[in-house]
Formats: sequence, structure tokens, C-alpha cells
Amino acid sequence: MISMSDQQQYDLFIIGGGINGAGIAADASGRGLSVALCEQGDLASATSSWSSKLIHGGLRYLENFEFRLVKEALREREVLLKSAPHLIHPLRITLPHNKHCRPRWMIRAGLFLYDHLDRMQTLPKSTTLRIQDAESEPLKPMSKVAYQYSDGAVDDSRLVVANTQMAQEQGADIFTRHRVLKAERHHDMWHITVKDRRHQTEKTLHAKAIINAAGPWVDEVIGQRLAVETQHHVRLIKGSHLVVPKFYDGNHGYILQHSDKRIVFVLPFQTDFALIGTTDVPYQGDPAKVAISADEQDYLLDIVNHYFKHTLTPDDVTWSFSGVRPLQEDKHGDPSKVTRDYTFEVDDQQGKLPVLSIFGGKITTYRKLAEHALERLNVYFPEMGPAWTADATLPGGDIQNYDAFCRQQAKRFAWLPKPMLLRLCKAYGTRITDIMGDATSIEDFGVHFGGTLYEQEVRFLIEHEWAQKAADIVWRRSKQGLYMRTSQIQQLHLWLKAEGFLPDTQP
Repeated sequence: MISMSDQQQYDLFIIGGGINGAGIAADASGRGLSVALCEQGDLASATSSWSSKLIHGGLRYLENFEFRLVKEALREREVLLKSAPHLIHPLRITLPHNKHCRPRWMIRAGLFLYDHLDRMQTLPKSTTLRIQDAESEPLKPMSKVAYQYSDGAVDDSRLVVANTQMAQEQGADIFTRHRVLKAERHHDMWHITVKDRRHQTEKTLHAKAIINAAGPWVDEVIGQRLAVETQHHVRLIKGSHLVVPKFYDGNHGYILQHSDKRIVFVLPFQTDFALIGTTDVPYQGDPAKVAISADEQDYLLDIVNHYFKHTLTPDDVTWSFSGVRPLQEDKHGDPSKVTRDYTFEVDDQQGKLPVLSIFGGKITTYRKLAEHALERLNVYFPEMGPAWTADATLPGGDIQNYDAFCRQQAKRFAWLPKPMLLRLCKAYGTRITDIMGDATSIEDFGVHFGGTLYEQEVRFLIEHEWAQKAADIVWRRSKQGLYMRTSQIQQLHLWLKAEGFLPDTQP
């Protein structure tokens, strides 16, 4: 195997620092391949940080008869709950039934399949609930029956970071804010020209194989930067979410069925908030410039207000975000019915110098997608090691009992404010000690930027998690932007510049 990062030569060059690219980088590095991962922005700065924050089997995919996808996703849900118990937590979801819903027999049949498609499931099975017209009941009395089932909640962008850390610890080189300009085959190597967007410099890297995991940009990379032929394409679907102050008690979520047969989730988010989403809107244009529309916001608020006693207005919206899902093109006209499965396409030159492009996929199945991608490349790297991530623990995830772990940290760092401690436990798991360093009081954490964000954590994120800009820190790494004023985020930006972390020309 090649291991010559000082000469900028690799076995595998991965384009895209979302969950698929990061997952493949981690898996491939652990199999003995030398790997470079190149991301044009920040890690998880596109689709992989704008999800519904769920690790789920995809209950609604059953009505499209996607049994293989659901079974694989349910199995992966179990794997991921064990590999990252700090980032992924069990979540009960309530499905109220009314006249707009699928028939009760259909829902019961779907939940039975959901409970039993994979016999290794450990989460509680589905149950039927009677909704009482009590003052404490958040739902309107039009729903008399509800069903409850299990899935998982995830910090999506931190899951990407954890996989990237795993890749780096296995020897991968990580290039964030590097844009691939072109890649050409020359003799026995790909010659890949990349631009360092931070310093406005270019360099050429070399690799035996390329994986195009560029998500919404996969078609652009194929046609404009790799100049290879393709039989597949992606269909861009915009999904938008709202974040509002939490308006119901409990740590469970809801799945609401609209009269148009679409579903919307209402999920607990960052302790004090609720996440509402998502929409499914065909999208054309630059995926980096996607934004929620007024119609989408009204759509999401209307369905919540239809089901809940508490009335939400646009003034309640604390934050909103939109992302573009790169779904593989298929025959369905309804965006909500476009498959969430994935397809690969390999283009090579006389049995060598392959490029593998990824079309579609979902966050829950990223690890299995990585295994399948490397299986497709095994013929080019016969000395590659076997699959290994099914039993691996992601950085910070070596926790036997998450609640007991949190109690232990509360005793160990009794001086830390409880909200801050719980956030750090969730974000970093056992690597919370790396954040704490030698600190013995909150004053040791340095400058307080707002929320529970302090200088010591910011420096750690810059030095160890590829964060560079204020947005990287407050939205993708810590989510403390929800608790910070605009002026505080601006102060963080100015501090980053003053400390030399952010050049004036940073894109």
C-alpha cells in the first residue's frame, strides 16, 4: 500500500466531506489504504448538517415497498446506537391518528413490519395509545388514538466530524476548504488539481482511485471536473426545517400526517427547542444558496397547528435551515416518493484508475454504503483489508451506559454548570476530558462568547475538529448559535480574526 502523504500520493482520493465521504474515509483508512478527503467548505456544511437529525429505518418507505432499504436501515440503527451512544440516542415517536391518516390497519401493519423486519432490534416495540382530552395533553382532541414507536436522534454534523476524526487517526489526510478544480488520468495515477480556498493557492495531488461523494454536486463533479461519462444522475430535493422553543413536555417526538399524505416530524432538539420538518420541494440552482421559502414555513406551521393545542406563529421561529438532498433520479413525480436508496457507478480505464460516483443515500445507512463502495473497489485494491466498522466505536463513544457516564462526569466536574456539562457529554463523549484539560473552574475556560461556549472549547474545535469560521463553531459543532445573540456571534468572528485564525479573505 502507498503511504506517502509527504509526497501527496494516495490510494484513494475522496471528494466530499459529508457523511458518505467521511464514512468511506474512515472505513478505507482502517483497511490499510492511504486516503485523502477533500471538502470544498467545512465538514458537513451542506446536506449532512441539514437533516431531520434522525437515525431511522424509514417507516414511510414501507408503503413504497422498499423493504430491503428499511431492513438495512433498521440494522444500521442498532450498529450506530452502539458505536456512538453520545451522539445517537433512542427516541420514542408518537403518531396521532385522524381522518387525514392512512387507514389504521395500514399503520398497524407497517409498525408490525417495522418492529420485526430485523430480529436483532433492541429498542422498545410499537404500542397503541389512547389520547385523553386532558389539559396536559398537547394534542387536540380530534385524535383519539395514537401509535408510538422507536427510532434514534442524532447530532448529524458531529457524526460527520467523528467519522473524519476516525479517518485521520487511521492515517487519512483531511483537506477542508479545498476545492477540486480538475482531475485527469496520466499513466498510472490520477492527477488532481485542488485549490486551497483559505490561502488562494493550488497544488496537485495524486491517487490510484477517486470516490465522488460530492452529494448535490455529484453531477457537476462528473461532468465538469472529472470529464467522465455517466448513466446516472441525482434529483435535487429541498428539505426545510424550523426550530422553535419547545412547546410540549417530554423527550419524545411526533410524526404528523398531512392531508396531502406527506409526513412532518416534530422532535425535541437541543434540550430547549423543537425541530419541525421537513418539506420536499424540487430544487434547481446552486445547492449552497438554498433557503426556506415563506410557503414552506407556512406549510410546516399549519400542520403543527392543525394537531397541537399550542398555536405557533412565524414570531416563534428561532432558526430555520434548508438543505438539498441528492436523491437518485427515478420515475416518481412526487418528491416524497423518490427513493432514499443509493446507487454506484464506476468508470475506469482498462481496469485501473477508477472513479466511483455515489447517487443517493441517507445518513442512517452511511456506514453500510461505505462498505458497499469499498467492495466495488476491491478488484482494484486486492490487498485491502476486510470490513471492520460494524464493531468499531467512534471517537468518544466508548461508553457502556450513557446515563451512568453523565453522572460520573457530573461528580468529576461538579463546578461545571449542568447545561454545559450535559452538552459537552453529548458532543464529545469520553473525549470530554480533552476539552476540560487542566481546568478546575469555569474561569479557566477563558472568554465567554455566549450560551455555554467558551474560549477553551473554541480553541479545541479549531485545533482538533477543522473548525475555522464562527458558523462552523456555533451551528455545526456546538449548536450554541441557538442561545447566542447576533452580536455575540459577531464578537466570536472578530475574536477569530484577532487571534489569527481567520484571514480577511476567508471564503
